[in-house]
Amino acid sequence: MSRPTGESYAGDVRPANAFSSLANEAKSALVDVRTKAEWAYVGVASLDSVGKTPIFVEWQGYPSMAVDGQFVERLERKLEEAAIEPPDSLFFLCRSGVRSKSAAIAMTEAGWLRCFNVTGGFEGPCDSHGHRGVIEGWKANGLPWIQS
Repeated sequence: MSRPTGESYAGDVRPANAFSSLANEAKSALVDVRTKAEWAYVGVASLDSVGKTPIFVEWQGYPSMAVDGQFVERLERKLEEAAIEPPDSLFFLCRSGVRSKSAAIAMTEAGWLRCFNVTGGFEGPCDSHGHRGVIEGWKANGLPWIQS
């Protein structure tokens, strides 16, 4: 895990390292900040093998893509329900690692000091053919996921 210079969150972590931490830290959580449409149509990380369930809270709402001004409060309610509290680790996941970084920063500013951004997100960047999920991210790393 590496902490970016000048950034106000715990740092970036590769997908496989995030999965390993989720497996080994009993009170850690994966927070998927993508939209409901992405969860439904693209798929979601599966944590069944480590006895956990991802927490789903949109950072931006579809279709406007406006940042949810109540994101911190919504996530804190879900974390409380899951008995997750500081200093437990939170691993943030979006499509490519951009929204999740913003969410990690917001939660760090709210007092959660172990907020990590999962680099490459769920699908990673596009390859030379414009396809995601091939060269980086949760899916490309062969980590468990499901699609409805």
